[in-house]
This record gives sequence, structure tokens and C-alpha cells, in this order.
Amino acid sequence: MFSWNPVTDVTQMLSYQFMRDAFVAGAVVAVVAGVVGYFVILRRTAFAAHALSHIGFAGASGSVLLGLMPIVGLLAFCLTAGAAIGTLGRRLRDRDVVIGNVLAFSLGLGALFLALYKGGNAGLATSILFGQILAVSSSQVGLTLVIGVVTLALIGVMYRPLLFASIDEDAARARRVPVQALSIAFMMTLALTVAVSVQVVGVLLIFALVVTPAAIAERVGRSPGHAIAVSVVVALASTWIGLTIAYYLSFYFQCPVSFCIVSLSFGGYVGVRVGQWRGASGRRDSNPRPPGPKPGALPPAPRPVPAGTTSLCHGGRTAGTL
Repeated sequence: MFSWNPVTDVTQMLSYQFMRDAFVAGAVVAVVAGVVGYFVILRRTAFAAHALSHIGFAGASGSVLLGLMPIVGLLAFCLTAGAAIGTLGRRLRDRDVVIGNVLAFSLGLGALFLALYKGGNAGLATSILFGQILAVSSSQVGLTLVIGVVTLALIGVMYRPLLFASIDEDAARARRVPVQALSIAFMMTLALTVAVSVQVVGVLLIFALVVTPAAIAERVGRSPGHAIAVSVVVALASTWIGLTIAYYLSFYFQCPVSFCIVSLSFGGYVGVRVGQWRGASGRRDSNPRPPGPKPGALPPAPRPVPAGTTSLCHGGRTAGTL
């Protein structure tokens, strides 16, 4: 129970192995999602990230049907789809309808795999769709850590050319940057991020960690490095605070961890948008625009030109005389 003694409360909460595993796995996923999510926002591929999570749902359900760990199918399906989407590159903007149809088919395929599974699928479907970080085992934490380190290493290797290609793809091509290869590599890196994030927030709420913190960082960051740091901090804070809130609410009623994480992340985004809107309104009020002519009023007559001179006019205004 909540005792209003922070030290005692945190010590009691961390005395449970499943809570320690959840905090470690959540930290790894939050850091990876915060870093990769910045490039998702910068490259305008949020819909592709959402599609990858739904495609991964079919893979996870298929793995369960075959008696494997769900993350095996998640990785297989997400990496394959990521390579295909990355190959499309710029043409992806014209393929939203195709991706949307594949997304819907993947959900249906996942539902079929769960229906064929004989071990009972209600709890399993819920954990895949909405996440179940409190059920992460120590072995899954180790696998998550390995995937997280690999993902961050890939981003570190291609950081500068990826940033250049994300900001100005045409200029990057002119400078002989391998834009196509970077697109494929980044989408496969995003697939790894989606695969490890699903176990925290699930397939349907993947935006909470991959997109929303990065969207906040894009609005307040002063540089790419600063924006990535803000994205990581927001994702990490949402995950850890969400875990803490869900733990103490569990003494009164069952509150999903994913709901707490999503609510905090979304609340931060709304707060930033409202704060920027109020700031812009305040600046407009403090610097009013000069009054213009009344509606329907005629423009002022041009100044008379002295006899014997020639006027040089542009747009009805005298620019000078000869």
C-alpha cells in the first residue's frame, strides 16, 4: 500500500522481481524508442511504424501457434516488412493505400492464428495487442537488452548520413550518400524497435513510445542532439512513472500499465501544444499589427510628378525620377 514515504514505497515496489524486470525492460525500450522515434518523425514515416506493429502481430500470433516465443515471429515479420518498406523509399508516399490494406490483412491473419491456437487465446491476444510488461521474464529482459544495444549501435553507425538524408534527400543523393541503402537499414532498425516495444505497450499503442515522445521533442528541441535527448527523457519518464502509477493503483483496481504510459505521453504532447499555442497568442497580443486600410477603401492617389520629369513606377508607387 501507499505509505507517503518515498523511500519505503520504492524499496517495497522494487523488492518484487517482476517489477525490477519491468523497470529494466521499460528503460531499454524507452531509450531505443526515443532515439529511433526522432528519425521516424523527421522522415515522416509514422504510418509505416504503425503498420510494422500490426504486421508484427501476425508474426507473434504465428509463433505462438508454432510453440515459439512471440518475439521470434515479431522479429521475423517486422524485419521482412521493414526491408520491403525501406525499398519503396520515397515512393512510400504514394503507397499508403497498399500499406493500409496489408495492415488490415495482418490483423486478420493474426486473429486466425490465435483462433487456431488450442491453448486459450484471450489473455495472449490482450498481451500482444496492449502489452504486458509486468509479465516479462528475466530471459526476455536479457533478449530485450541485446536487441536494444544492437539497435542503438546501428543508429550510431549511420547517424550523420541518416540525418543528412532525412533533412534533404535530394542534396544527399547529389553528395553520393547511399540514400536507398540508408532507407532499408533504417526501416529494419525501426522493425527491431517495434519488436521490442510491443511487449511494453502492445501493437495498438505503439505510438505512445515511438512517435509521441519524438513529436514532443521536435517541437521543443533546439538541435538534433537536443531533440533526441528530450525524446528519450519523455519516453523514459512516461514508462517509469506509468509503471509506478499502475503498481499502486493495482491495490484498488486493475489498471493496465500501457494505459498509464500512453496517458502520460499523450498528456505531455497536449501540454506542449497548448503551451506553444498560448505563447504564440501572447506574442501576437503584445505586438499588434498596424491598422490597414478599411475594407472597400480606395488606395491613396499617387503623388504628382513635376513637369519635365519622367517617373519610374512599380506597383503604383513612385520609385524615383529622371
